[in-house]
Amino acid sequence: MSIIELKNHFFESLSALYPENEIRSLFEIALEKIENIKRQEIFFKLDYLVENEEEILIVLKRLIKSEPIQYIFGEADFYDLKFKINSSTLIPRSETEELVQLIVNENFNKKISILDIGTGSGCIALSLKKNLQQAQIYALDFSEKALEIARLNSQNLNLKIDFFLYDILKYPEINFPITDKLNVIVSNPPYVRESEKTKMHKNVLEFEPHSALFVSDNEPLLYYSAISNLAFNILNTLGKIYFEINENFGEECKLILEQNGFSNCKIHLDLNNKTRFVSGIKA
Repeated sequence: MSIIELKNHFFESLSALYPENEIRSLFEIALEKIENIKRQEIFFKLDYLVENEEEILIVLKRLIKSEPIQYIFGEADFYDLKFKINSSTLIPRSETEELVQLIVNENFNKKISILDIGTGSGCIALSLKKNLQQAQIYALDFSEKALEIARLNSQNLNLKIDFFLYDILKYPEINFPITDKLNVIVSNPPYVRESEKTKMHKNVLEFEPHSALFVSDNEPLLYYSAISNLAFNILNTLGKIYFEINENFGEECKLILEQNGFSNCKIHLDLNNKTRFVSGIKA
């Protein structure tokens, strides 16, 4: 099958599932990963016969079942870095890149310590280490399987940070593993309510880890309360906290920070003008 024939086959097979621009992107990713043909070269090679046709068709079959292409190839791009991922870790989102950018902008060239709570693949912590090289970075997660991937990414990217296995919902009953006072805490915790599942795509519901996504409708801000309480106890005076949040709970998350002793609390919009982040400073 030629490249143009294979491309048409992708569009015919996936048109009911994805918009045209996304199908085009999926095809280009598959072709680059398997055939080593970059997207800017495709136009000039449309009549080339595909060498690994069967392998690409296997990818197509998995895409038809709504499996995200990041899981198919086991990696995702985030903040100009490439991360290994699997079913134990969320696929990094572009909105979270904006959270990293916010922290980099406000803490650039400072010798500080930063903790990423719920690190998953390590994308936030490792991106911060890459761009805030003077910072001491810590990362924790309650999932050992997620930490295995985060440690692998740390090795592959040659970025040294310290990882800890810890469930912040167990604080203070179980001693916190980091004894040093910190300057910055960041977290993108589970924040999608169970009732919001109906709005989510099949590729999220059937493939991404629910423990990293969903919270009970009865306690939608459970993690924000727990982390804010922890943060006030382990941050230095004037230490900063940053959260990614459910767009429906901006004011509520800001109030939680204020109730836990943080000042100068702000709600930040993402590039789509959605309420996406909150931040505060320990008074």
